[in-house]
Amino acid sequence: MGRVRRSPLLAAWLALGFAWHCALHHAPAAAVTLSTASRWVVDEAGDRVKLACVNWPSHLEPMLAEGLGKRPVGAIAGDVAAMGFNCVRLTWPTFLVTNASYSSLTVEQSFQRLNLTESLAGIRANNPAVVDLKLIDAFKAVVSSLGENNVMVILDNHVSKPGWCCDNSDGNGFFGDGYFEPDVWVDGLTKMATMFAGVPHVVGMSLRNELRGPRQNSNDWYKYMQRGAEAVHAANPRVLVILSGLSFDNDLAFLNSRQVSLSFARKAAFEVHWYSFSNGQEWAAGNPNEVCARIGASVSRRALYLLDQGWPVFLSEFGVDNRGGNANDNRYYGCAAAVAADLDLDWALWTLQGSYYLRQGVLDLDEVYGVLDRAWSRPRNDTALRRVQPLQRPLRGPGYAEAEPYTVLFHPATGLCVLRRSLAQPLELGACADTEAWEYAPQQGRLALRDSPLMCLHAQGAGQPVLLGTPCDDDMSRWRLVSDSKLHVAVNASSSSSSGSGSGGGMLCLDVGADGQSVVTSPCRCLSADNSCDPESQWFKLVSSTRSVAANSMLAELPVKLVSSKIRSL
Repeated sequence: MGRVRRSPLLAAWLALGFAWHCALHHAPAAAVTLSTASRWVVDEAGDRVKLACVNWPSHLEPMLAEGLGKRPVGAIAGDVAAMGFNCVRLTWPTFLVTNASYSSLTVEQSFQRLNLTESLAGIRANNPAVVDLKLIDAFKAVVSSLGENNVMVILDNHVSKPGWCCDNSDGNGFFGDGYFEPDVWVDGLTKMATMFAGVPHVVGMSLRNELRGPRQNSNDWYKYMQRGAEAVHAANPRVLVILSGLSFDNDLAFLNSRQVSLSFARKAAFEVHWYSFSNGQEWAAGNPNEVCARIGASVSRRALYLLDQGWPVFLSEFGVDNRGGNANDNRYYGCAAAVAADLDLDWALWTLQGSYYLRQGVLDLDEVYGVLDRAWSRPRNDTALRRVQPLQRPLRGPGYAEAEPYTVLFHPATGLCVLRRSLAQPLELGACADTEAWEYAPQQGRLALRDSPLMCLHAQGAGQPVLLGTPCDDDMSRWRLVSDSKLHVAVNASSSSSSGSGSGGGMLCLDVGADGQSVVTSPCRCLSADNSCDPESQWFKLVSSTRSVAANSMLAELPVKLVSSKIRSL
Protein backbone atom coordinates (compact mmCIF):
# COMPACT_ATOMS: atom_id res chain seq x y z
CA MET A 1 0.00 0.00 0.00
CA GLY A 2 2.87 2.36 -0.72
CA ARG A 3 6.24 2.70 0.98
CA VAL A 4 6.04 2.91 4.78
CA ARG A 5 7.24 6.28 5.98
CA ARG A 6 7.68 7.11 9.63
CA SER A 7 8.91 10.29 11.26
CA PRO A 8 12.26 9.92 13.12
CA LEU A 9 10.69 11.10 16.38
CA LEU A 10 7.85 8.60 16.18
CA ALA A 11 10.21 5.82 15.10
CA ALA A 12 12.41 6.36 18.16
CA TRP A 13 9.46 6.56 20.52
CA LEU A 14 7.84 3.47 19.05
CA ALA A 15 11.07 1.47 19.23
CA LEU A 16 11.01 1.97 22.99
CA GLY A 17 7.30 1.20 23.11
CA PHE A 18 7.70 -1.98 21.10
CA ALA A 19 10.48 -3.25 23.35
CA TRP A 20 8.28 -2.51 26.38
CA HIS A 21 5.35 -4.28 24.72
CA CYS A 22 7.33 -7.43 23.95
CA ALA A 23 8.65 -7.56 27.50
CA LEU A 24 5.20 -7.35 29.08
CA HIS A 25 3.00 -9.50 26.86
CA HIS A 26 2.45 -13.04 25.90
CA ALA A 27 1.54 -11.53 22.53
CA PRO A 28 -1.26 -13.56 20.93
CA ALA A 29 -1.05 -14.23 17.24
CA ALA A 30 -3.55 -12.15 15.31
CA ALA A 31 -4.85 -15.34 13.67
CA VAL A 32 -6.77 -16.69 16.63
CA THR A 33 -10.27 -18.01 17.23
CA LEU A 34 -11.82 -16.48 20.32
CA SER A 35 -14.48 -17.88 22.58
CA THR A 36 -15.49 -17.30 26.19
CA ALA A 37 -14.83 -19.11 29.46
CA SER A 38 -17.09 -17.52 32.05
CA ARG A 39 -16.11 -13.81 32.11
CA TRP A 40 -12.88 -14.30 30.14
CA VAL A 41 -12.14 -14.17 26.42
CA VAL A 42 -9.94 -17.14 25.56
CA ASP A 43 -8.14 -18.73 22.61
CA GLU A 44 -8.36 -22.26 21.23
CA ALA A 45 -6.17 -23.59 24.05
CA GLY A 46 -8.39 -22.00 26.69
CA ASP A 47 -5.84 -19.34 27.62
CA ARG A 48 -6.92 -15.78 28.13
CA VAL A 49 -6.60 -13.23 25.34
CA LYS A 50 -6.96 -9.76 26.79
CA LEU A 51 -8.44 -7.33 24.29
CA ALA A 52 -6.38 -4.15 24.53
CA CYS A 53 -7.74 -2.29 21.54
CA VAL A 54 -7.93 1.14 20.01
CA ASN A 55 -10.82 2.45 17.92
CA TRP A 56 -10.18 3.38 14.30
CA PRO A 57 -13.20 4.95 12.58
CA SER A 58 -14.22 4.15 9.02
CA HIS A 59 -17.90 5.05 9.31
CA LEU A 60 -17.99 8.77 8.47
CA GLU A 61 -19.14 10.23 5.14
CA PRO A 62 -16.01 9.33 3.11
CA MET A 63 -16.34 5.67 4.33
CA LEU A 64 -12.57 5.20 4.43
CA ALA A 65 -10.46 4.55 7.51
CA GLU A 66 -9.30 7.92 8.81
CA GLY A 67 -5.72 9.03 8.25
CA LEU A 68 -4.89 7.49 4.87
CA GLY A 69 -4.33 10.99 3.54
CA LYS A 70 -1.65 11.53 6.19
CA ARG A 71 0.32 8.26 6.38
CA PRO A 72 0.63 4.93 4.54
CA VAL A 73 -1.83 2.38 5.92
CA GLY A 74 1.01 -0.04 6.74
CA ALA A 75 2.76 2.63 8.80
CA ILE A 76 -0.41 3.36 10.77
CA ALA A 77 -1.07 -0.34 11.38
CA GLY A 78 2.54 -0.80 12.45
CA ASP A 79 2.26 2.07 14.89
CA VAL A 80 -0.87 0.52 16.42
CA ALA A 81 1.10 -2.65 17.18
CA ALA A 82 4.20 -0.78 18.36
CA MET A 83 2.13 1.23 20.84
CA GLY A 84 1.07 -2.04 22.45
CA PHE A 85 -2.50 -2.36 21.18
CA ASN A 86 -3.26 -5.92 20.12
CA CYS A 87 -6.51 -5.17 18.32
CA VAL A 88 -8.49 -2.49 16.53
CA ARG A 89 -12.21 -1.86 16.80
CA LEU A 90 -12.72 -0.90 13.16
CA THR A 91 -16.01 0.86 12.53
CA TRP A 92 -18.21 0.60 9.42
CA PRO A 93 -21.62 1.86 8.24
CA THR A 94 -24.35 -0.56 7.14
CA PHE A 95 -24.86 1.25 3.82
CA LEU A 96 -21.29 0.41 2.84
CA VAL A 97 -22.54 -3.06 1.88
CA THR A 98 -26.32 -2.65 1.51
CA ASN A 99 -26.89 0.57 -0.44
CA ALA A 100 -25.67 0.64 -4.04
CA SER A 101 -25.37 4.43 -4.10
CA TYR A 102 -22.58 4.04 -1.53
CA SER A 103 -21.23 0.54 -2.13
CA SER A 104 -20.62 1.18 -5.83
CA LEU A 105 -18.26 4.11 -5.17
CA THR A 106 -14.51 4.01 -5.45
CA VAL A 107 -12.40 5.88 -2.94
CA GLU A 108 -11.76 8.59 -5.52
CA GLN A 109 -15.47 8.99 -6.27
CA SER A 110 -16.39 9.10 -2.61
CA PHE A 111 -13.92 11.90 -1.91
CA GLN A 112 -14.76 13.79 -5.08
CA ARG A 113 -18.49 13.87 -4.28
CA LEU A 114 -17.63 15.43 -0.92
CA ASN A 115 -15.16 17.87 -2.53
CA LEU A 116 -12.33 16.52 -0.34
CA THR A 117 -9.66 17.41 -2.85
CA GLU A 118 -6.85 17.96 -0.33
CA SER A 119 -7.50 14.66 1.45
CA LEU A 120 -7.69 12.86 -1.89
CA ALA A 121 -4.33 14.30 -2.88
CA GLY A 122 -2.90 13.03 0.39
CA ILE A 123 -4.29 9.55 -0.28
CA ARG A 124 -2.73 9.58 -3.75
CA ALA A 125 0.62 10.42 -2.17
CA ASN A 126 0.49 8.05 0.80
CA ASN A 127 -1.75 5.21 -0.35
CA PRO A 128 -1.97 5.31 -4.15
CA ALA A 129 -3.09 1.69 -4.39
CA VAL A 130 -6.45 2.38 -2.70
CA VAL A 131 -7.55 5.36 -4.81
CA ASP A 132 -9.27 3.33 -7.52
CA LEU A 133 -10.56 0.60 -5.22
CA LYS A 134 -14.22 0.22 -4.32
CA LEU A 135 -14.79 1.42 -0.79
CA ILE A 136 -15.33 -2.09 0.54
CA ASP A 137 -12.07 -3.23 -1.07
CA ALA A 138 -10.25 -0.32 0.55
CA PHE A 139 -11.79 -1.43 3.85
CA LYS A 140 -10.45 -4.94 3.20
CA ALA A 141 -7.01 -3.47 2.53
CA VAL A 142 -7.01 -1.81 5.97
CA VAL A 143 -8.07 -5.08 7.61
CA SER A 144 -5.32 -6.90 5.72
CA SER A 145 -2.67 -4.40 6.79
CA LEU A 146 -3.65 -4.80 10.44
CA GLY A 147 -3.30 -8.57 10.09
CA GLU A 148 0.12 -8.18 8.54
CA ASN A 149 1.10 -6.34 11.71
CA ASN A 150 -0.32 -9.06 13.98
CA VAL A 151 -3.25 -6.91 15.09
CA MET A 152 -6.65 -8.49 15.69
CA VAL A 153 -9.75 -6.75 14.27
CA ILE A 154 -13.22 -6.35 15.72
CA LEU A 155 -15.70 -5.12 13.10
CA ASP A 156 -18.05 -2.59 14.68
CA ASN A 157 -21.32 -1.69 12.98
CA HIS A 158 -21.32 1.93 14.07
CA VAL A 159 -24.16 3.51 12.07
CA SER A 160 -26.35 2.77 9.07
CA LYS A 161 -26.03 5.99 7.06
CA PRO A 162 -22.38 7.11 7.13
CA GLY A 163 -21.71 10.11 9.32
CA TRP A 164 -20.70 11.21 12.79
CA CYS A 165 -22.24 9.37 15.73
CA CYS A 166 -24.26 9.94 17.82
CA ASP A 167 -27.46 11.87 18.38
CA ASN A 168 -30.88 10.83 19.62
CA SER A 169 -32.52 12.11 16.44
CA ASP A 170 -29.97 11.26 13.73
CA GLY A 171 -32.03 8.42 12.27
CA ASN A 172 -29.34 5.85 13.17
CA GLY A 173 -30.26 5.31 16.81
CA PHE A 174 -32.68 2.40 17.14
CA PHE A 175 -34.54 -0.23 15.17
CA GLY A 176 -37.18 1.43 13.03
CA ASP A 177 -35.50 4.84 12.89
CA GLY A 178 -35.25 6.49 9.48
CA TYR A 179 -31.97 4.88 8.43
CA PHE A 180 -32.15 1.85 10.73
CA GLU A 181 -34.37 -0.75 9.06
CA PRO A 182 -33.87 -4.07 10.89
CA ASP A 183 -33.93 -6.29 7.78
CA VAL A 184 -31.32 -4.12 6.07
CA TRP A 185 -29.20 -4.14 9.21
CA VAL A 186 -29.30 -7.95 9.46
CA ASP A 187 -28.45 -8.18 5.75
CA GLY A 188 -25.43 -5.91 6.31
CA LEU A 189 -24.23 -7.95 9.29
CA THR A 190 -24.59 -11.15 7.30
CA LYS A 191 -22.64 -9.77 4.36
CA MET A 192 -19.78 -8.55 6.51
CA ALA A 193 -19.65 -11.76 8.56
CA THR A 194 -19.56 -13.81 5.35
CA MET A 195 -17.01 -11.55 3.69
CA PHE A 196 -14.52 -11.90 6.54
CA ALA A 197 -15.24 -15.51 7.49
CA GLY A 198 -11.94 -16.60 5.96
CA VAL A 199 -9.87 -13.83 7.54
CA PRO A 200 -8.42 -15.32 10.72
CA HIS A 201 -7.42 -12.09 12.43
CA VAL A 202 -10.99 -10.75 12.25
CA VAL A 203 -11.90 -12.14 15.65
CA GLY A 204 -15.15 -10.40 16.57
CA MET A 205 -18.14 -8.40 15.39
CA SER A 206 -19.94 -5.76 17.43
CA LEU A 207 -23.57 -5.79 16.34
CA ARG A 208 -24.33 -2.07 16.77
CA ASN A 209 -22.83 0.97 18.39
CA GLU A 210 -24.75 3.05 20.96
CA LEU A 211 -28.43 2.16 20.58
CA ARG A 212 -30.39 5.22 21.65
CA GLY A 213 -33.28 7.59 21.06
CA PRO A 214 -37.00 7.84 21.84
CA ARG A 215 -37.83 4.50 20.20
CA GLN A 216 -35.46 2.42 22.29
CA ASN A 217 -36.98 -0.30 24.46
CA SER A 218 -35.82 -3.63 25.83
CA ASN A 219 -38.44 -5.77 24.05
CA ASP A 220 -37.21 -4.70 20.63
CA TRP A 221 -33.64 -5.03 21.88
CA TYR A 222 -34.17 -8.74 22.57
CA LYS A 223 -36.09 -9.25 19.33
CA TYR A 224 -33.52 -7.72 17.02
CA MET A 225 -30.20 -8.11 18.83
CA GLN A 226 -30.77 -11.83 19.22
CA ARG A 227 -31.67 -12.01 15.54
CA GLY A 228 -28.53 -10.10 14.56
CA ALA A 229 -26.37 -12.32 16.78
CA GLU A 230 -27.79 -15.48 15.23
CA ALA A 231 -27.23 -14.10 11.72
CA VAL A 232 -23.57 -13.31 12.40
CA HIS A 233 -22.93 -16.65 14.05
CA ALA A 234 -24.59 -18.55 11.20
CA ALA A 235 -22.47 -16.73 8.61
CA ASN A 236 -19.22 -16.85 10.59
CA PRO A 237 -19.29 -19.16 13.63
CA ARG A 238 -15.63 -18.41 14.33
CA VAL A 239 -16.06 -14.78 15.46
CA LEU A 240 -16.99 -13.51 18.90
CA VAL A 241 -20.39 -11.78 18.81
CA ILE A 242 -20.52 -8.59 20.90
CA LEU A 243 -23.85 -7.08 21.97
CA SER A 244 -24.24 -3.46 23.05
CA GLY A 245 -26.83 -1.99 25.41
CA LEU A 246 -29.29 0.90 25.45
CA SER A 247 -28.87 4.62 26.17
CA PHE A 248 -25.68 5.15 24.16
CA ASP A 249 -24.39 1.77 25.36
CA ASN A 250 -24.52 2.85 28.98
CA ASP A 251 -27.28 0.47 30.05
CA LEU A 252 -27.32 -3.33 30.20
CA ALA A 253 -29.23 -3.46 33.49
CA PHE A 254 -32.29 -5.03 31.87
CA LEU A 255 -30.29 -8.24 31.34
CA ASN A 256 -30.28 -8.79 35.09
CA SER A 257 -33.91 -9.95 34.95
CA ARG A 258 -33.86 -11.59 31.52
CA GLN A 259 -30.72 -12.84 29.82
CA VAL A 260 -30.30 -13.26 26.06
CA SER A 261 -31.46 -16.49 24.46
CA LEU A 262 -29.06 -17.70 21.78
CA SER A 263 -28.69 -21.04 20.02
CA PHE A 264 -24.91 -20.98 20.45
CA ALA A 265 -22.71 -20.89 23.53
CA ARG A 266 -19.32 -19.46 24.52
CA LYS A 267 -19.24 -17.02 21.58
CA ALA A 268 -21.08 -13.98 22.97
CA ALA A 269 -19.95 -11.00 25.03
CA PHE A 270 -21.36 -7.60 25.97
CA GLU A 271 -19.93 -4.12 25.59
CA VAL A 272 -20.31 -0.87 27.50
CA HIS A 273 -19.12 2.72 27.01
CA TRP A 274 -17.92 5.03 29.77
CA TYR A 275 -16.90 8.67 29.32
CA SER A 276 -16.75 11.61 31.71
CA PHE A 277 -19.39 13.44 29.67
CA SER A 278 -21.79 10.52 30.14
CA ASN A 279 -22.45 12.26 33.46
CA GLY A 280 -22.27 15.87 32.29
CA GLN A 281 -19.87 17.92 34.39
CA GLU A 282 -20.29 15.92 37.60
CA TRP A 283 -16.59 15.09 37.81
CA ALA A 284 -15.51 18.72 37.68
CA ALA A 285 -18.37 20.02 39.82
CA GLY A 286 -18.37 17.42 42.61
CA ASN A 287 -15.96 15.96 45.12
CA PRO A 288 -13.87 13.53 43.05
CA ASN A 289 -13.98 10.72 45.63
CA GLU A 290 -17.71 10.93 46.07
CA VAL A 291 -18.29 11.17 42.31
CA CYS A 292 -15.98 8.23 41.62
CA ALA A 293 -17.77 6.07 44.17
CA ARG A 294 -21.23 7.04 42.93
CA ILE A 295 -20.58 6.71 39.20
CA GLY A 296 -18.40 3.63 39.58
CA ALA A 297 -21.22 1.90 41.46
CA SER A 298 -23.67 3.00 38.77
CA VAL A 299 -21.53 1.55 35.96
CA SER A 300 -21.32 -1.69 37.92
CA ARG A 301 -25.09 -1.85 38.40
CA ARG A 302 -25.75 -1.06 34.75
CA ALA A 303 -23.12 -3.25 33.08
CA LEU A 304 -20.14 -4.61 34.98
CA TYR A 305 -22.32 -6.82 37.17
CA LEU A 306 -22.43 -9.18 34.18
CA LEU A 307 -18.85 -10.21 34.92
CA ASP A 308 -20.06 -11.88 38.11
CA GLN A 309 -22.74 -13.65 36.09
CA GLY A 310 -20.09 -15.22 33.87
CA TRP A 311 -20.16 -12.91 30.84
CA PRO A 312 -17.24 -10.97 29.35
CA VAL A 313 -17.86 -7.21 29.38
CA PHE A 314 -15.83 -5.25 26.84
CA LEU A 315 -15.28 -1.56 27.68
CA SER A 316 -15.35 -0.76 23.98
CA GLU A 317 -15.12 3.02 24.32
CA PHE A 318 -13.48 5.16 26.98
CA GLY A 319 -11.01 8.00 26.71
CA VAL A 320 -10.10 11.60 27.48
CA ASP A 321 -9.09 14.89 25.95
CA ASN A 322 -5.38 14.25 25.50
CA ARG A 323 -4.45 17.93 25.71
CA GLY A 324 -4.61 17.43 29.49
CA GLY A 325 -6.54 20.54 30.50
CA ASN A 326 -10.03 19.06 30.87
CA ALA A 327 -10.73 18.78 34.62
CA ASN A 328 -13.81 16.62 34.05
CA ASP A 329 -11.78 14.13 32.01
CA ASN A 330 -8.73 14.20 34.29
CA ARG A 331 -10.71 13.29 37.40
CA TYR A 332 -12.72 10.67 35.53
CA TYR A 333 -9.68 8.94 34.08
CA GLY A 334 -8.09 8.03 37.41
CA CYS A 335 -11.33 6.44 38.55
CA ALA A 336 -12.03 4.63 35.27
CA ALA A 337 -8.46 3.32 35.05
CA ALA A 338 -8.67 2.06 38.62
CA VAL A 339 -11.87 0.15 37.78
CA ALA A 340 -10.36 -1.22 34.56
CA ALA A 341 -7.27 -2.44 36.42
CA ASP A 342 -9.20 -3.82 39.38
CA LEU A 343 -11.49 -5.89 37.12
CA ASP A 344 -8.78 -6.52 34.52
CA LEU A 345 -11.23 -5.48 31.81
CA ASP A 346 -10.99 -5.97 28.08
CA TRP A 347 -11.18 -2.54 26.47
CA ALA A 348 -10.88 -0.32 23.41
CA LEU A 349 -9.57 3.21 23.81
CA TRP A 350 -11.25 6.06 21.98
CA THR A 351 -9.37 6.75 19.82
CA LEU A 352 -6.51 6.32 17.30
CA GLN A 353 -7.11 9.12 14.81
CA GLY A 354 -5.44 12.49 15.10
CA SER A 355 -7.87 14.06 12.63
CA TYR A 356 -10.81 13.41 10.31
CA TYR A 357 -11.18 13.92 6.58
CA LEU A 358 -14.58 15.46 7.32
CA ARG A 359 -16.56 15.55 10.53
CA GLN A 360 -19.82 17.45 10.97
CA GLY A 361 -18.99 19.71 8.07
CA VAL A 362 -15.45 20.57 9.21
CA LEU A 363 -12.47 19.60 7.04
CA ASP A 364 -9.40 18.08 8.70
CA LEU A 365 -10.97 18.38 12.16
CA ASP A 366 -8.49 17.84 15.00
CA GLU A 367 -9.47 14.93 17.29
CA VAL A 368 -8.30 15.86 20.78
CA TYR A 369 -9.13 12.38 22.09
CA GLY A 370 -6.77 10.90 19.51
CA VAL A 371 -3.71 8.87 20.50
CA LEU A 372 -1.91 10.33 17.47
CA ASP A 373 -1.43 14.01 16.77
CA ARG A 374 -3.17 15.88 13.97
CA ALA A 375 -0.41 15.00 11.50
CA TRP A 376 -0.57 11.30 12.53
CA SER A 377 3.21 11.51 12.96
CA ARG A 378 3.69 11.01 16.73
CA PRO A 379 1.73 10.45 19.94
CA ARG A 380 -0.36 13.48 20.83
CA ASN A 381 0.52 13.13 24.51
CA ASP A 382 3.33 10.75 25.52
CA THR A 383 2.26 10.80 29.18
CA ALA A 384 -1.36 9.94 28.39
CA LEU A 385 -0.28 7.03 26.20
CA ARG A 386 2.19 5.69 28.74
CA ARG A 387 -0.38 5.66 31.52
CA VAL A 388 -2.84 3.53 29.50
CA GLN A 389 -0.22 1.02 28.36
CA PRO A 390 -0.06 -0.88 31.71
CA LEU A 391 -3.75 -1.69 31.22
CA GLN A 392 -2.76 -3.63 28.10
CA ARG A 393 -1.11 -6.29 30.24
CA PRO A 394 -3.36 -9.09 31.58
CA LEU A 395 -3.17 -9.49 35.35
CA ARG A 396 -5.00 -12.77 35.76
CA GLY A 397 -7.33 -15.24 34.06
CA PRO A 398 -7.00 -18.61 32.35
CA GLY A 399 -3.38 -19.33 31.43
CA TYR A 400 -2.02 -16.64 33.75
CA ALA A 401 -1.95 -18.55 37.05
CA GLU A 402 1.81 -17.96 37.28
CA ALA A 403 1.82 -17.18 41.00
CA GLU A 404 -0.41 -17.26 44.05
CA PRO A 405 -2.67 -14.17 44.09
CA TYR A 406 -0.99 -11.07 45.41
CA THR A 407 -1.69 -7.34 45.57
CA VAL A 408 -0.32 -4.68 43.23
CA LEU A 409 -0.27 -1.02 44.34
CA PHE A 410 -1.39 0.66 41.13
CA HIS A 411 -1.26 4.45 40.62
CA PRO A 412 -3.88 5.22 37.93
CA ALA A 413 -2.81 8.79 37.21
CA THR A 414 0.60 7.63 36.00
CA GLY A 415 -0.07 4.00 35.11
CA LEU A 416 2.83 3.01 37.38
CA CYS A 417 3.07 0.73 40.40
CA VAL A 418 4.82 0.90 43.78
CA LEU A 419 8.12 -0.98 43.86
CA ARG A 420 11.49 -0.90 45.50
CA ARG A 421 14.77 -1.45 43.75
CA SER A 422 16.69 -2.43 46.88
CA LEU A 423 16.79 -1.94 50.66
CA ALA A 424 19.13 1.00 50.11
CA GLN A 425 16.57 2.90 48.07
CA PRO A 426 13.15 4.30 49.03
CA LEU A 427 9.90 3.08 47.54
CA GLU A 428 9.14 4.55 44.15
CA LEU A 429 6.80 4.31 41.19
CA GLY A 430 7.94 2.13 38.32
CA ALA A 431 6.79 -0.24 35.63
CA CYS A 432 4.00 -2.51 36.87
CA ALA A 433 5.75 -5.52 35.34
CA ASP A 434 8.45 -4.96 38.00
CA THR A 435 6.01 -4.74 40.90
CA GLU A 436 6.57 -6.24 44.30
CA ALA A 437 4.12 -8.91 45.45
CA TRP A 438 2.25 -7.17 48.28
CA GLU A 439 -0.23 -8.62 50.72
CA TYR A 440 -2.91 -6.50 52.39
CA ALA A 441 -4.64 -7.60 55.59
CA PRO A 442 -7.58 -5.17 55.96
CA GLN A 443 -8.45 -6.04 59.56
CA GLN A 444 -4.92 -5.42 60.81
CA GLY A 445 -4.24 -2.72 58.24
CA ARG A 446 -0.93 -4.40 57.41
CA LEU A 447 0.47 -3.85 53.93
CA ALA A 448 3.52 -6.06 53.64
CA LEU A 449 5.67 -8.04 51.26
CA ARG A 450 3.82 -11.28 50.58
CA ASP A 451 6.96 -13.40 50.74
CA SER A 452 8.40 -11.65 53.80
CA PRO A 453 5.45 -10.42 55.84
CA LEU A 454 7.58 -8.82 58.58
CA MET A 455 8.60 -6.22 55.99
CA CYS A 456 5.69 -3.79 55.79
CA LEU A 457 4.93 -0.26 54.65
CA HIS A 458 5.67 2.31 57.33
CA ALA A 459 4.86 6.02 57.17
CA GLN A 460 7.34 8.49 58.66
CA GLY A 461 5.39 11.72 58.40
CA ALA A 462 4.06 14.36 56.07
CA GLY A 463 6.23 14.77 52.99
CA GLN A 464 8.51 11.92 54.09
CA PRO A 465 9.32 8.78 52.09
CA VAL A 466 7.43 5.62 52.92
CA LEU A 467 9.74 2.97 54.35
CA LEU A 468 9.69 -0.78 54.05
CA GLY A 469 10.61 -2.31 57.37
CA THR A 470 9.48 -3.14 60.90
CA PRO A 471 7.50 -2.90 63.15
CA CYS A 472 4.18 -3.67 61.49
CA ASP A 473 1.83 -3.12 64.42
CA ASP A 474 2.05 0.59 65.22
CA ASP A 475 -0.28 3.36 64.00
CA MET A 476 2.10 4.42 61.25
CA SER A 477 1.92 0.92 59.74
CA ARG A 478 -1.87 0.48 59.84
CA TRP A 479 -3.20 1.35 56.41
CA ARG A 480 -6.89 1.95 55.68
CA LEU A 481 -8.89 2.80 52.58
CA VAL A 482 -10.41 6.02 53.86
CA SER A 483 -12.34 7.73 51.05
CA ASP A 484 -15.60 6.86 49.29
CA SER A 485 -13.60 5.94 46.21
CA LYS A 486 -11.46 3.48 48.24
CA LEU A 487 -8.47 4.96 46.43
CA HIS A 488 -6.90 6.80 49.38
CA VAL A 489 -4.53 4.51 51.33
CA ALA A 490 -3.91 6.17 54.69
CA VAL A 491 -2.56 5.90 58.21
CA ASN A 492 -3.89 7.81 61.22
CA ALA A 493 -0.89 9.76 62.45
CA SER A 494 -2.67 11.79 65.10
CA SER A 495 -2.04 9.33 67.95
CA SER A 496 1.36 8.12 66.87
CA SER A 497 4.46 8.94 68.88
CA SER A 498 6.09 9.80 65.56
CA SER A 499 3.43 12.34 64.69
CA GLY A 500 5.40 15.39 65.76
CA SER A 501 5.44 18.71 63.97
CA GLY A 502 6.82 17.09 60.85
CA SER A 503 4.17 14.40 60.55
CA GLY A 504 1.27 16.61 59.61
CA GLY A 505 -0.94 14.82 62.15
CA GLY A 506 -4.34 13.43 61.28
CA MET A 507 -4.68 11.20 58.22
CA LEU A 508 -1.63 10.76 56.02
CA CYS A 509 -2.17 9.26 52.55
CA LEU A 510 0.18 7.63 50.11
CA ASP A 511 1.21 10.26 47.59
CA VAL A 512 3.73 10.92 44.84
CA GLY A 513 6.70 13.08 45.77
CA ALA A 514 7.70 16.30 44.10
CA ASP A 515 10.10 14.39 41.86
CA GLY A 516 7.15 12.52 40.30
CA GLN A 517 8.60 9.13 41.25
CA SER A 518 9.16 8.74 44.99
CA VAL A 519 6.33 7.46 47.20
CA VAL A 520 5.67 9.63 50.25
CA THR A 521 2.82 10.37 52.65
CA SER A 522 1.00 13.69 52.69
CA PRO A 523 -2.05 15.00 54.51
CA CYS A 524 -5.03 13.41 52.79
CA ARG A 525 -6.76 15.67 50.27
CA CYS A 526 -10.33 15.85 49.00
CA LEU A 527 -11.65 13.00 51.15
CA SER A 528 -15.13 14.50 51.11
CA ALA A 529 -17.13 17.69 50.49
CA ASP A 530 -14.34 19.74 48.86
CA ASN A 531 -15.10 20.07 45.14
CA SER A 532 -12.16 22.26 44.21
CA CYS A 533 -9.19 20.00 44.84
CA ASP A 534 -7.75 17.18 42.75
CA PRO A 535 -6.75 13.98 44.57
CA GLU A 536 -5.29 12.04 41.62
CA SER A 537 -1.73 11.95 42.94
CA GLN A 538 -3.05 10.27 46.12
CA TRP A 539 -5.18 7.70 44.33
CA PHE A 540 -3.74 4.18 44.58
CA LYS A 541 -5.70 1.05 43.70
CA LEU A 542 -5.00 -2.28 45.37
CA VAL A 543 -5.28 -4.71 42.47
CA SER A 544 -5.08 -8.51 42.46
CA SER A 545 -2.65 -10.30 40.14
CA THR A 546 -1.46 -13.85 39.50
CA ARG A 547 1.34 -12.92 37.10
CA SER A 548 4.87 -13.97 37.87
CA VAL A 549 6.76 -11.44 39.98
CA ALA A 550 9.77 -9.88 38.32
CA ALA A 551 13.03 -11.15 39.74
CA ASN A 552 14.90 -8.57 41.80
CA SER A 553 17.64 -8.63 44.33
CA MET A 554 15.73 -7.18 47.24
CA LEU A 555 14.98 -10.46 49.03
CA ALA A 556 18.63 -11.36 48.77
CA GLU A 557 19.41 -8.26 50.84
CA LEU A 558 16.99 -9.13 53.65
CA PRO A 559 18.22 -10.65 56.89
CA VAL A 560 17.78 -14.42 56.85
CA LYS A 561 15.24 -14.33 59.67
CA LEU A 562 13.03 -11.97 57.64
CA VAL A 563 13.30 -13.91 54.41
CA SER A 564 12.50 -17.17 56.16
CA SER A 565 9.86 -15.85 58.55
CA LYS A 566 6.98 -16.95 56.38
CA ILE A 567 8.48 -20.40 55.87
CA ARG A 568 9.05 -20.90 59.62
CA SER A 569 5.49 -19.80 60.44
CA LEU A 570 3.89 -22.49 58.27
